[in-house]
Amino acid sequence: MRRGHFVMADTGWPGCAKSLKGVILDMCGVLYDSGEGDGVAIPGSIEAVRKLKESDLQLRFCTNETQATRERFVAKLQRLGFDISASEVFPPAPATIAVLKERSLRPHLLVHDGLLPEFDGVDKTNPNCVIIGDAAEHFSYQNLNEAFRVLIGLEKPVLFSLGQGKYYKETDGLKLDVGVYMKALEYACDLKAEVIGKPSPTFFQSVLSDMGLQSHEALMIGDDLLNDVGGAQHCGMKGVQVRTGKYRPSDERHPTVKADGTVDNLAQAVELILNQRRH
Repeated sequence: MRRGHFVMADTGWPGCAKSLKGVILDMCGVLYDSGEGDGVAIPGSIEAVRKLKESDLQLRFCTNETQATRERFVAKLQRLGFDISASEVFPPAPATIAVLKERSLRPHLLVHDGLLPEFDGVDKTNPNCVIIGDAAEHFSYQNLNEAFRVLIGLEKPVLFSLGQGKYYKETDGLKLDVGVYMKALEYACDLKAEVIGKPSPTFFQSVLSDMGLQSHEALMIGDDLLNDVGGAQHCGMKGVQVRTGKYRPSDERHPTVKADGTVDNLAQAVELILNQRRH
């Protein structure tokens, strides 16, 4: 066919925004920085969420947040000024409870006190698996050792990790995340944890299914190059990184994961998406 008879769809960033049907946003480090009290909204992000909601794009929020129940977490974001409802937010805990029921598992929990109410209806007697989340200050030697003893005592040890992040940013600096402690238990017990949450393909797929979209119709925006961007790309989505939250300049020179686009913040990303769709 002679050149000029057809136009290829633009698959690069930000041109790909023209054909998008949905956007998935990470939360901590993209919408807000956690810290004292409710934390603090990142400038421009409240307005950016509002603009996405007013557009024809579907919007979901995909988080590895495990320090509070979904309801309490959403209430916190609403207090910060975000227009978000619980049904739009996908954290790991509800997905984990579904897996426990499906496989008749009774967990030993090493999670933050704020998350415990999510597991109120779950049988925890005589545990046959361990669930580890971002327990923050509850990651004591005693608590880790207790989780280790449960696992090492099982014939077929099963460890679920709610995400596998290395660290995240709070208003007073970087904090170690669940992945560090997950690795310790993997090493001690000679096992591989099952990750529920980003970057698990099953987790991303559940969000896409809720939107009724194929992976190429959606875009993920996050501050975590490996778990947000890399995880989304692995599922066939485009992944854009913001230079807020846990972003480090070295992310832009990562040897294996390259974001489809890098933007200063969510506000800039949304501006680029909506501009593309106007033309």
